[in-house]
Amino acid sequence: MSAEQKLKELGLALPQVASPMANYVRFKRVGDVVYLSGQGPRLPDGTMATGKVGGDVTTAQAYEHAKLVGLGLLAAMKEAAGSLDKVEVIKLLGMVNGVPEFGEQPQVINGCSDLLVAVLGENGRHARSAVGMGSLPGNITVEIEVIIKVLP
Repeated sequence: MSAEQKLKELGLALPQVASPMANYVRFKRVGDVVYLSGQGPRLPDGTMATGKVGGDVTTAQAYEHAKLVGLGLLAAMKEAAGSLDKVEVIKLLGMVNGVPEFGEQPQVINGCSDLLVAVLGENGRHARSAVGMGSLPGNITVEIEVIIKVLP
């Protein structure tokens, strides 16, 4: 089953690829490796999910925010590779805007990781870091960047 079919089966659709908010590009390709710029959680109305995880945002809510980021990253991967069936996820860096005592960063970033594996299968499995941050741009809850390999 193709990645596009898996998305439909999950009842999900890729969003429009987000435009950079500053002086950078959505992705940079070097040979068969693509570095995708970090993205935040864009809600269906176009606004960004904001707040401190462990404070005014729960781990479960932030998991869903990370899943939204995953959809945006999948859209960027498709643009970079031409097809999601030609993508292998290599490395993911997940950053969580949490209160100082928050320690459930891995559970939050699982929202993105779980989605990538659900859509891409074994090609979605990746090395990963999940870290806490004192703040993120625009007070977004989560930012995630990914490195992928484009398959022949």
